[in-house]
Amino acid sequence: MSGTPGTVAFTALTPVVWGSTYAVTTEFLPPDRPLLTALLRALPAGLALLLIARVLPRGVWVWRAAVLGALNIGVFFPLLFLAAYRLPGGVAAILGAASPLFTLALAGLLLSERPTGQKLLAGVIGVFGVSLVVLRADAVLDTTGIIAGLAGTASMAAGTVLTKRWGRPDGVGALPFTGWQLTAGGLLLVPVALLAEGAPPALDGAAISGYLYLAVFGTAIGYWIWFRGISRLPATSVAFLVLLSPLSAAVIGWAALGQALTPLQLLGMVIAFAGMLLGQIPARPPAPPAPVPRVPRSSADLAA
Repeated sequence: MSGTPGTVAFTALTPVVWGSTYAVTTEFLPPDRPLLTALLRALPAGLALLLIARVLPRGVWVWRAAVLGALNIGVFFPLLFLAAYRLPGGVAAILGAASPLFTLALAGLLLSERPTGQKLLAGVIGVFGVSLVVLRADAVLDTTGIIAGLAGTASMAAGTVLTKRWGRPDGVGALPFTGWQLTAGGLLLVPVALLAEGAPPALDGAAISGYLYLAVFGTAIGYWIWFRGISRLPATSVAFLVLLSPLSAAVIGWAALGQALTPLQLLGMVIAFAGMLLGQIPARPPAPPAPVPRVPRSSADLAA
């Protein structure tokens, strides 16, 4: 593994929990409110973490936190939901599964993590496996949705790579660092949500419970684990864990919503999981050059 198995497994909890977002959204939350959902996921969670940590960004980290918050939250969330509304869920999930490939490209440019053939193969295997799990024959493609899905995937990949490149300020842990980004991203979402969707509707107990679940487990705890993993693992290793999210969604749909799982989908799960595991294995370092044998110098050479 490219990190300790315990760190990889702990970080993998976040995309597994993210896989429950679809079920929670469809079963508990008001319909047609993607930006409100994004806002209520991010801002309350970020403010709560800031109150707990009581550490604010300073100096260069004011704008860095804003950039990371925009890429990981404020831009990514709206594009994610736009793709989900304009595309069948399977197509949107496939675009999200391309995140490791985006991360490989950006990590090569910004982190000097050269994309190896093994990593590229793992990314292709992961996308193929997820396609078998989520894609339907009657899927209808929408240009706006595809652009939004790819842009959202690129935004998350850029946020992951920049988070790894910049690290964290000395003495600042993952908890306040997560709070900075969630708050920045949430504040960016406030005017967008109000302009696009208007005032929030009245919420019943089920909706409040759903928003609390997403804010606490899917966002505050989930992103704390995620950014902690980025600080301890290679960026490309973390990116491959995203493949677990659509697999988790499929299992939850089967267990909680009564959705069927076909043998082809089960095969796709195995393939996607294999791609995720392959993405965790570090490439072998290049073999050192063979030593050049020393040729004894002749007596004529010595005389010269």
